[in-house]
Amino acid sequence: MLDILHRVGITASPEDVSKALTTIPGLAGWWTDDTQGDDSVGGVIDFHFPVAGGSFGMKLLETRPGELVRWEVVHGPEEWIGTEVRFDLSTADDYTIVLFKHEGWKEPVEFMYHCSTKWGSYLLSLKKYVETGTGDPAPRDVQISNWH
Repeated sequence: MLDILHRVGITASPEDVSKALTTIPGLAGWWTDDTQGDDSVGGVIDFHFPVAGGSFGMKLLETRPGELVRWEVVHGPEEWIGTEVRFDLSTADDYTIVLFKHEGWKEPVEFMYHCSTKWGSYLLSLKKYVETGTGDPAPRDVQISNWH
């Protein structure tokens, strides 16, 4: 199994970062405007990306405010089904450190390369959103290619 890994420091409290990762308004502020669903543990959050024409369903598996958020992909592209997305939070100096992992890819297909770049751009959107109140969620995100 293969994983996408990223690290970003955010000048905000771990609790503020957690809110951006676990609430519908928070997620819509940095990942995609079209976010809806049940943001309680065990609930499924649906993320729709209008430019790419795709959507993903993430089941919230676990949340420990200020420490951890874990999702399981329950619908979306075949390569994503059954993978997990994990955000581990810690503090260092004035930063909340986010260790991001999209784990469980079966093979390094071209779509994985694309997703790695997009996750990096969305994590920078998360940083911007938590620090300033305004992120760059889809459809205002950086377009890197016409992925179908």
